[in-house]
Amino acid sequence: MAEPGRAGGSPEPPVQVVCFPAVCAPLRGCRRKAGMAECGATSQINFQCAPEQLESIILPVHNSECWLDECLKSVWEQDFKGTMELSIFNDASKDGSAEIIEKWKMRLEEIGVSVIIGTNNSSQPRGVGFAKNQAVIQSSGTYLCFLDSDDVMMPQRVRLQHQVAIQHPNSIIGCQVRREPLDSTERYTRWINNLSQEQLLTQVFTSHGPTVIMPTWFCSREWFFHVGRFDEGGKGVPEDLLFFYEHLQKGGGVSRVNHCLLLYRYHPQAATHSVLEETIWNHRVRFLEDRVLSSWTSFTIWNAGKQGKKLYRSLSPANQKKVTAFCDVDEKKITKGFYTYEESEERPKPKIPVCHFRDATPPLVICVKLDMTGGAFETNLATLKLKEGKDYYHFN
Repeated sequence: MAEPGRAGGSPEPPVQVVCFPAVCAPLRGCRRKAGMAECGATSQINFQCAPEQLESIILPVHNSECWLDECLKSVWEQDFKGTMELSIFNDASKDGSAEIIEKWKMRLEEIGVSVIIGTNNSSQPRGVGFAKNQAVIQSSGTYLCFLDSDDVMMPQRVRLQHQVAIQHPNSIIGCQVRREPLDSTERYTRWINNLSQEQLLTQVFTSHGPTVIMPTWFCSREWFFHVGRFDEGGKGVPEDLLFFYEHLQKGGGVSRVNHCLLLYRYHPQAATHSVLEETIWNHRVRFLEDRVLSSWTSFTIWNAGKQGKKLYRSLSPANQKKVTAFCDVDEKKITKGFYTYEESEERPKPKIPVCHFRDATPPLVICVKLDMTGGAFETNLATLKLKEGKDYYHFN
């Protein structure tokens, strides 16, 4: 395996982390690496005093021969000095994936990385959720490092995420990514890499999905099973989003290592393309209602256009009654004065006022896309001097 800091021989900058731990246990019994003296436990962070633990890299595979060599090579290149295993579940691949796996099994075991291979030999794949669950079940690691077969880890990924995970056992640890091709999903990539500490929890309702993307997840085995595994509904199920929401519901934390530790590929065969936008929308609305709207007595929807009206129509009747107004910047919508909910069975039909955003009464649910107006929307929002996570949430 590669040596730490090998690029140019220069040391890496300190690990930067943004954290929202649900529970941060103090560092208990610990010992230094082999050949170093025993040390006493303290509550102060000391990455050199971590217990020796097994790390399991979790890799579901389905017809991945185009990318698998590069993916497995990135496992081989990890500079982590502890004990690692690779747990692969081959979900009914019909291409040359199995042969590539066997080739790399030999190479990895030569450097001390044990490889566990599970296989679905049926004619049809069981889906990403099933494959990931099986790879976890057959593994033995104290910590789980999730990897997609079309992605590539940077050599320091396991080492740096492990350093954070031992301090935050109930958190999902993510990292920054480099998109491939570079010009694909530019807004999404900026969002992934630039969320602030607070936004890792406040922007969990947006159409972008989890605030740390699944191929970067690193978490403790104990916490994974506490959350309860991935949904195994198969094609069309957003298993990562559902797991992330359940993780948050159970008090889990979200952290990010502020280093680019993954090459994250975008291509037409990606499983994410099989999930319908409407499916994602419905899960997001229910989660917003449960996590936020249940504690609000009234609120304003920012966007009197298509997306704002769609959110209103998607709400439960009880939450629709909490909507006191829509707000907008469009003078035509504001001049009209109200939105009539024509599909309602109520008589008279509900009419919701439309006002200028400067006249809106918080809290707000914002249905305006970020990073789309050259900064105009963000400037307007900033003039209100509201606090995200208290006075408003994004649902763009």
